[in-house]
Amino acid sequence: MDAVLDSKSDSALVPRQIEQFENLLHQSGDLKNVLLSPAVSGTRKRAVVERFAGMMSLERIVRNFLFVLINHRRIDLLGEIRQAYEVVLDERLGILRSEVKSAQPLTDEQRNKVQGELSRIAGQQVRCDYKVDEKLLGGVTAKVGSTVYDGSVRAQLETMRQRLSA
Repeated sequence: MDAVLDSKSDSALVPRQIEQFENLLHQSGDLKNVLLSPAVSGTRKRAVVERFAGMMSLERIVRNFLFVLINHRRIDLLGEIRQAYEVVLDERLGILRSEVKSAQPLTDEQRNKVQGELSRIAGQQVRCDYKVDEKLLGGVTAKVGSTVYDGSVRAQLETMRQRLSA
């Protein structure tokens, strides 16, 4: 972590490049077989990663990270490690994480509005993880830390019900 923050690399670029390699790994059965097979030597695996890293223009720090995973036979955990890394990186950079649920997938414009509004309310930058929740009738719910913001239709109807019965 400190190596990324102290390096000249863009700290947001590193997880994106790791995710690009992770996607390549999932898309290519041959690459996955080579990197996960105990029959293929570590030297050969590193050579394969080096070749793909060159084609993808991966940062040296990302290449070295992939080599460490190969050396320790942990390349199969790449996705989980990347996700944990992103959480720690956001914490160090002072970025809050939010889980946003909506009844239907949000457009990029809607995502930007939600993220901007959550950042304004929280008083600091927020990174959103968007999910679709079929249980919602409409609207969105967002959890930032331990605070839940409920803008769902169900919550609005409940609020109206309480006002009318009062």
